[in-house]
Amino acid sequence: MRAVQITEFGGPEVLNVVDVPEPEAGPGQQLYDVSTAGVNYADTHQIENSYLAAQQLPLVPGAEFVGTAAGGGPRVVGLLDGGGYAQKVAAHPRLTWPVPDGVTDEQALAVVLQGATAWHLLRTSAHLAAGETVVVVAGAGGVGSLAVQLARRWGAGRVIATASSPEKRALTEELGADVSIDPALADDDPKAFAAALREANGGKPVDVVLEMTGGHVFTGSLSALAPFGRLVTYGMAARQDTPSVAPGALMQRSRAVIGFWLAHCMARPHMMDDAMTELLPLVADGALTPISGGRYPLTAVREAHQDLLARRTTGKLVLDPAR
Repeated sequence: MRAVQITEFGGPEVLNVVDVPEPEAGPGQQLYDVSTAGVNYADTHQIENSYLAAQQLPLVPGAEFVGTAAGGGPRVVGLLDGGGYAQKVAAHPRLTWPVPDGVTDEQALAVVLQGATAWHLLRTSAHLAAGETVVVVAGAGGVGSLAVQLARRWGAGRVIATASSPEKRALTEELGADVSIDPALADDDPKAFAAALREANGGKPVDVVLEMTGGHVFTGSLSALAPFGRLVTYGMAARQDTPSVAPGALMQRSRAVIGFWLAHCMARPHMMDDAMTELLPLVADGALTPISGGRYPLTAVREAHQDLLARRTTGKLVLDPAR
């Protein structure tokens, strides 16, 4: 079968489409034919070996797929420990969910990892309360575009999004953000970013920040929090070290810094069920709108990663293993 494999760590240049043996289903696993594979920003870290879990070579990246069980069956969307950039995958059925009629592969992939992340960021980690101000960093991205919609749906008093271009900022406002700002304000001065967040909130500090950049964005976001505010961090896109947070700095304003990684929900499948059983019907009913960022042939996987890293994309990117 065809798959994307890396034999050395690096950037998009290490991604190669090759013929490899079909995966073998392990204990409790099922073999699936893949119709569409999902691409996530975390994959760019995985191929560098710069993410949270150490990787082993050779490696087939990819953590999600839509497909059918080998030999036939209903269309499902599923999560994987790896191996998703391929024509076939071995997955645990417990981490798959039926895709409702009318929901496309791209839409299902948008919610299985990124949508579930947005769901848990707001519900499990931030414990969003009605009327609170929510800041969504990278509000036009795969997680952010869904988090903006969910925060609005669940009663946020004000939603502030950041996005790197006028077009992306306009999209976040179409999705439900009250106001959007340019995260480049944080490039040299986290204080300027914190001031911009407060200004966007009518001069007041904010209650919740969903942050996936690190560096100055993290520092500025923490500074902008109100008493009892929560900063939930779930990514390291800036590839910068984030300064340590002193206990006294948290105590001064009763602030909280919370880390989130969806892998821990995958180890507790009922937590994934909580998110998926709400998100997929919302998409089917048209109440939640995943943003498609583009369908790339498997042979164009390098281009997909390059576009992600250059911030040229919005929403969900997917790969077509048949091309």
